[in-house]
Amino acid sequence: MSSKGSSVPEITRSLGAEDAARVRRVLEGGIKIPPQPRVLDEMRRMMNRQEYDVRRLARTIQQDPGLSAMLFKVVGNAAYRQHQPFDTIEQILHAVGVKQTFNLVQAIALIDAGKPAADKRIYEAFWSRSQAVGQLAMLIAEERVAVCNIFPDQAYLAGIFHACGVPLLLQRFPSYGMELRLATPGHWVDWREEDRKFNTDHAVVGYLVARHWCLPGFICDAIRYQHALAELGDHEARSLVAILALAIDIHARDQRIPNPEWDEVRGVLLPELGLDDDSLPEFIDVVLERFNSAAQV
Repeated sequence: MSSKGSSVPEITRSLGAEDAARVRRVLEGGIKIPPQPRVLDEMRRMMNRQEYDVRRLARTIQQDPGLSAMLFKVVGNAAYRQHQPFDTIEQILHAVGVKQTFNLVQAIALIDAGKPAADKRIYEAFWSRSQAVGQLAMLIAEERVAVCNIFPDQAYLAGIFHACGVPLLLQRFPSYGMELRLATPGHWVDWREEDRKFNTDHAVVGYLVARHWCLPGFICDAIRYQHALAELGDHEARSLVAILALAIDIHARDQRIPNPEWDEVRGVLLPELGLDDDSLPEFIDVVLERFNSAAQV
């Protein structure tokens, strides 16, 4: 685990020519990637030195009251029901694990690090959706861990970061939110329309942010290839892409909005999850029931 994220030029050079050009087009407007908070840097340094003293790590997390409060909320999710209740950060670190807790803290920190877009409604809708997808991905991973070998904290991290390129594009292109109708309930980024109108890709920009924040490589790749499964091939990120895609579709179902992309990929992704068309409806019902129960707590 590196204590410092790769530089933007280094990450850009690792991309193909087309993706690199899209990233440069976004960054040329002076847009800055959200910085990582000090708490996250301190935790990473301690873990790099193999310092896993949960008391010290807990004190570090507690330096940020907002982050601490959100961590308690996240581990109150049904995916961690076997460990609940939690009364202290130390209990979370012991029960969930240091590395897993660090993943959760990274996801929560991104929410705090983001800056509001010009239209506050779009920004709030964006984070509400990202957190819902993260929670759903966490539940799917917990249910299918034996099949996918993806753990809830990893799925939550990917869910929170999967669309993190959108706020940067909102800052870079003044008409982005309006043209993609992001302030309209039931609408979200159509990546084909995004490409046609802005010649950019929020998944590639999200990959840049994820790499800069030192996320595990397979999570970065899942963010990058979430809409380009055919390019991913036989990659360790395929199961995580499948979890993300199903989480997004379940969220769309819960909001009663169409999601044509799922119909295009379901036949390829369902086997990654050990599911089929017959078992899928019952599985979705279970996940939604747990998701909505957690929301009412």
